[in-house]
Amino acid sequence: MSLPYTDFDPKSCEVNYELGVCSAQCCCHVSSVLIQLVTQLKQEQTVHCLLDECHRELCSMPSMQGSPATLTLLGKLVDTIPALADKLVMEHGGLMKHLLRGLVYPNEGVQASVCYLYGKLYSSPMAAEMLSGHFREKLCPLFLSTLEGAQTKELQINCLGLLRQLLKYDLFVSMIMNKSALAETAQSVEGPPGETSLPLVLKKFLLSRDETLQVASAHCITAVLVHSPVKHAPAFIHADIPEFLFEHLSSSSEVLIWSIYNCLILLAEEPLFFSKCHTVYGIEAVVRSLQGSLKLTNTELHKQGLLLFAEILTRQPEEIRLFTSSAMCGDAGRALQEAVSSPVLEVAAEAVKAASAFLRKDHQSAPPVQYRALRALLEAMLSRCSEFSQTPLNRRSLGNRDSEKAILRRGKFLLSTLEGFRNACRLAVEFQGEPIAQENPFTAPSAEKEDTLEDFSEFLLSACDSLCIPMVMRHLEQATHPALMEVFLSILHSLFIIVPHMKKKFSKKLAASSFIRLTLELKARFCNGSSHSALNQVCSSFLYCMCLNLLSAPEKTRSLSQEELSAVSELLQHGLPQISSRSPESVAFLSDRQYVEGTARQRQYCILLLFYLAYIHEDRFVSEAELFVALQGFLLSLQDQGEHPPPVVFRASIYLIAICQDKDSALDEAVVSAIRKFLEGISDLHLVYTHHPLLLRFFLLYPELMSRFGHRILELWFFWEESSYEELDDVSSAGLPTLPASLAALFQMLRSSPSILLILLDLVYSSPVDTARKVLMILRTFLRRNEDVQVDGLIRGHFLLILQHLLVEHGASPSGGQSLGALGMF
Repeated sequence: MSLPYTDFDPKSCEVNYELGVCSAQCCCHVSSVLIQLVTQLKQEQTVHCLLDECHRELCSMPSMQGSPATLTLLGKLVDTIPALADKLVMEHGGLMKHLLRGLVYPNEGVQASVCYLYGKLYSSPMAAEMLSGHFREKLCPLFLSTLEGAQTKELQINCLGLLRQLLKYDLFVSMIMNKSALAETAQSVEGPPGETSLPLVLKKFLLSRDETLQVASAHCITAVLVHSPVKHAPAFIHADIPEFLFEHLSSSSEVLIWSIYNCLILLAEEPLFFSKCHTVYGIEAVVRSLQGSLKLTNTELHKQGLLLFAEILTRQPEEIRLFTSSAMCGDAGRALQEAVSSPVLEVAAEAVKAASAFLRKDHQSAPPVQYRALRALLEAMLSRCSEFSQTPLNRRSLGNRDSEKAILRRGKFLLSTLEGFRNACRLAVEFQGEPIAQENPFTAPSAEKEDTLEDFSEFLLSACDSLCIPMVMRHLEQATHPALMEVFLSILHSLFIIVPHMKKKFSKKLAASSFIRLTLELKARFCNGSSHSALNQVCSSFLYCMCLNLLSAPEKTRSLSQEELSAVSELLQHGLPQISSRSPESVAFLSDRQYVEGTARQRQYCILLLFYLAYIHEDRFVSEAELFVALQGFLLSLQDQGEHPPPVVFRASIYLIAICQDKDSALDEAVVSAIRKFLEGISDLHLVYTHHPLLLRFFLLYPELMSRFGHRILELWFFWEESSYEELDDVSSAGLPTLPASLAALFQMLRSSPSILLILLDLVYSSPVDTARKVLMILRTFLRRNEDVQVDGLIRGHFLLILQHLLVEHGASPSGGQSLGALGMF
């Protein structure tokens, strides 16, 4: 897509050449007086008489030597009364032959006056259309020849002024450039040249030492390119004009530099600009120019220079290295860092876009990679974005519409910053496979290894955690943009790869910060059907990696085997992209008792795992009562269809049922029976156990489950309990020590069902010594605190039997003695 040509801002870059230079001061004075009289009289008849008289005078002249005064008067009349251009062409068509005579007259003063009047005529679109045939058949070759041969400043300026008017029209641009192509063809074969090449003529002006001509030349090149860079840029590139444009970037003239920036931006749309290596030779000039311009106060110049730099960085082919030395790359990074920190938001925004393009592997591959400099650049970007995002919005003074625009501006700036950060993450991933990029080879062996890929990678994780995530979460409170969230989640996903030793810890922090909920809400809001497929893919990939990381580093449950992880990986990979429903809809989908086919069942499994991992990390974003009912339907559906879910899915199911079960609600007998059957089909309960007081309560609440699985559940409970309960045995302290929450829950169960004491007594006998000691401590503490609980004959008889076994098997060992001592509570 072509960049729109932007004309010069008079406030920042004043153009120093004007269309029309008069050859005689006295003529100028007389013309000015006449123009003033005509405009004051405001009589159309007077104007017509003056036009007629001028035309007659030109017709009666034996030569064009004395024509400049008349031509200049006509030009100034048209300039003052633009509508006269159309009248002159329609009613005084014969005037054109006199203009052609003047253009070939061997006097540059006459030629300059002719060009001045032509320029005024072609400034009118209607007149220009009527004169199109005149230009094609007669004027074009004469004008290009005059432009090429112009020696005086007067003629050069007026020729360039006329050219600027002609170049406003696509028709004339095509005619002139076609003539130029013929000229270049003629020059490439033997024989005298028959045409004039505009690129070569403008190159001549560009090489002059006159700044006005250089600026005018750059203006004209831009005026051609703006019509079609792809069509017209090759002619200028073949004329080696980019080389001289880059050279002139060292100028101290802001107008010239701005003009060249404009020109180069359009040339950069043509691949030939890069394949001819113009950018490789010119990039140093661009960086130096940018560094110099940033010291000035002209923000328009800053923005245009950064726009050019971003275009070059973005479009440069990967196979052609732009920065041939690490030093030049460092200079470019420092210039961008300075620009990013600009207090002018528009300048900082352009700088962030350029920095994003700068963070590309082929731009940073000149050894050594300067990680410290890249870190400084990213810090500047994030700091500027954070500063902007935290600027308070006065909604009352702004109003609704302006407030929305301000939020949109913030979102765009944040998106650009995140895109730069994502490119930095991509850079870190790509450099992982290159030994030469791991660290700076020029670092002294004794020095601290700060300038390394590892250090840079850890910085990316830290910066994302402390800056990117808070900025995005603040912005989400005001607006949600799919493109922004796509970039943000891709950053989080890449960080799992960049810092692999931190991926599990990072995943736990994200899950605890409600990122499972956030991602599912994004999918539900934007990814229904085929809409926002890229966002859906990123969300699914992020959830996939985070879930696997969480399941590989479980909380209070066993780790999955490699075989189980592979199965879960396949399940998530296929199921996650299909989930795009809101949480209530997902809960309803779980409770469906009709026949559930394979793909839908896989989706149910995925939803369950997501809810499980969210609940494990205290993100309970689903109604517990509704989920409790849905899970019962899900388990009965499995039983009806004779299916056995993978252990990890069943683990999630019974954990969620236990967590969601209200004190006053109970499972239907059919559901309890189904759970028992599923559990009986599992080789060991540790495959589905998650350590939580409510899960223990769940198994001990239903006699059907307690009688079959109570012993093993309590055994697993004590295995996972981290405390040794030694503090419970401290009776010297005043009062009774406060019980841990998990133990308080167990004691409540013991009070409601004393028969559980029998299972605990069994554990004393059947468990390893450490576990047996924990059980004894708990039994003694419970009975001390609950003296009203009657220990009936059955329990006493059970106790005596266990005591007899302990005396026989462990009485002689020290540990056995400690255990027997603990039994003194009975």
